[in-house]
Amino acid sequence: MNDIYTTRISESIESLFANMEQRIAAEDMQRVRDAYALAAEAHKNQRRKTGEPYIIHPIAVARIVAEELELGANPVIAALLHDVVEDTMYTIEDIRERFGDDVAFLVGVVTKQKKDQYEKSKQVDNYRQILASVQYDVRAILIKLADRLHNMRTLDSMRPDKQMKIAGETDYFYAPLANRLGLYHIKSELENLSFRYRCPREYAEIDALICNEKDSNAINLRGFIDKLEGILNTDNIRIEVCYRTPYSIWRKMQTTGCDYYHTDGRYYIRLVYGCMYIPEESENETAKAIWRILKSNAHFEKTSALHIYAQLTDVFKERPGSVANYIDNPKENGYQSFHVKMLSDQGVWEEVHISSERMVRNSRLGCAAERTEANVAQWIEKFKEVLRDVAYHSKDVDYMDGVTSSFYNDDIMVFTPKGKGIILPKGATALDFAYEIHSEIGRHAVYARINGKLMSVKTVLHRGDCVEIGMDENSCPDSDWIDYVHTYKAKRHLRSYLSSASNIEYERCPHCHPLPGDEVIGFNAEDGSITLHKRNCPAAIRMASQQGDSILAIEFKEDGCFLYPVRVQVRGVDRYHLLSDLIDCITERLHLSINKLMTETIDRIVVCSIDFTVHSASELDSAIKSISAIKGIDEVHRVDIE
Repeated sequence: MNDIYTTRISESIESLFANMEQRIAAEDMQRVRDAYALAAEAHKNQRRKTGEPYIIHPIAVARIVAEELELGANPVIAALLHDVVEDTMYTIEDIRERFGDDVAFLVGVVTKQKKDQYEKSKQVDNYRQILASVQYDVRAILIKLADRLHNMRTLDSMRPDKQMKIAGETDYFYAPLANRLGLYHIKSELENLSFRYRCPREYAEIDALICNEKDSNAINLRGFIDKLEGILNTDNIRIEVCYRTPYSIWRKMQTTGCDYYHTDGRYYIRLVYGCMYIPEESENETAKAIWRILKSNAHFEKTSALHIYAQLTDVFKERPGSVANYIDNPKENGYQSFHVKMLSDQGVWEEVHISSERMVRNSRLGCAAERTEANVAQWIEKFKEVLRDVAYHSKDVDYMDGVTSSFYNDDIMVFTPKGKGIILPKGATALDFAYEIHSEIGRHAVYARINGKLMSVKTVLHRGDCVEIGMDENSCPDSDWIDYVHTYKAKRHLRSYLSSASNIEYERCPHCHPLPGDEVIGFNAEDGSITLHKRNCPAAIRMASQQGDSILAIEFKEDGCFLYPVRVQVRGVDRYHLLSDLIDCITERLHLSINKLMTETIDRIVVCSIDFTVHSASELDSAIKSISAIKGIDEVHRVDIE
């Protein structure tokens, strides 16, 4: 073996051992050494695409697991052995015999299954295998993320087509997964590395712009930071300038349509204050005691952050509406901090993040931070809930699309009138909120009061909104609600409800607007959809002459759960109370809901257009007869809705 490789391997494995010796018992430390010995023996004749010894990879993965994720002995052992079963003659049973059931389980999860035939594709099956492991233990996913991270860090050696494949997988699945688990640093690095190989030219351009800005902006930032240091007690506060990654900036540029220099948030200034996390196994009893006191005081970190914020706003002007308090209302992935924008002496709104040492650590470790049993159980249950919701009405690639989109949503927190916080994806509507509270509230929702204002249930919510849902037990979901919900919980219930209705499988002609009970004819399209027409519809007559083989005999039956919009035009002699009588007839006597009413009176002749909803053609006929009987009404007929 090349001396350079020998030295590199030796230094790397000793760094791993040194890290673990500080945190685990001597017995477990020996098991880690034994795992390395087995991995080195199993991979001794194998090389990576770079030409370097293969053992470099499992060591690197184990170091990520140990040093960046701070996991214990068994996950580190599994990381060292994660490719042994897949690439050598050793089996899971060999691993089980030497290192126990727990290590064997972890290695089994991260080992790609060899199949003669895959349900949909090798990639999708591997994704499903990884996600299934969360039902038992999140550590397996963390090892797989560490494996993917090192592969991305060493992707230079691969062919461009392989780079694109692996980068695409990373962007599609692994980065969203890391995001969901609160592993901000890993998520950001995976995104950025993926972008580097997917779009190398754009990556290089933005990376160069960041480097130039760091140099050109250094003097201005230095002045702002000096002023911060003069205001604050910097003995207990660390000030950092954090530039966002090329990928993060590129995504903002795509979203806003702005060029680099007109894109906000290219960097931020982070103020990190005390309250350092002290591991329970620390030998410093005084530090441990201080940590336990601080941890037991839920208001300590918030009070400290607000004190820093108050000191800054005494000197700097705060941008109105720029405060984001993620300490009280953490993001779904657990992220906490206090954000605000301050006006510098150069007239620039500087983005400032105020975070404790614990918040910074937890942002890095996500679900692996403060691994109490209750803490992890909460993460896992939320994770499983998402998987259940997504899987309910999807499979294969559709399932994966649902999972990854769910994991990548930016979250907002809204509140019930009693102050309970509800976390929803950005872009969610009052309908999502209603279904999140309870499926029955969603099913019978009629309106929403958002911050006290009466609004449609289709209204998009924003962070901090207070939402109240108005219900009617006789009300049912409209067929278009599915287009106004974002959460998989809401989509699941709506799809279940809509699919139970026989009429939902049909599309109605946009010209003749058939109703249940009309004489109809169906046409089967190439995509399998069925369009209904009235038998006297000109479009149907034309299609019958040209596409006779696609005609289907359909009985369009009434379904009490579904309403269809109709429009009637009323003509008559105007009089006092005529409009009131019309409304009373439709709403009080017929119990139908008016959606729109327009009236025009010329020379005592009134023409009124009324939009309302009915269940069937017979119900519409009854409505027309009832309206025709009103004093002064001369003519009532149905007209098309444009």
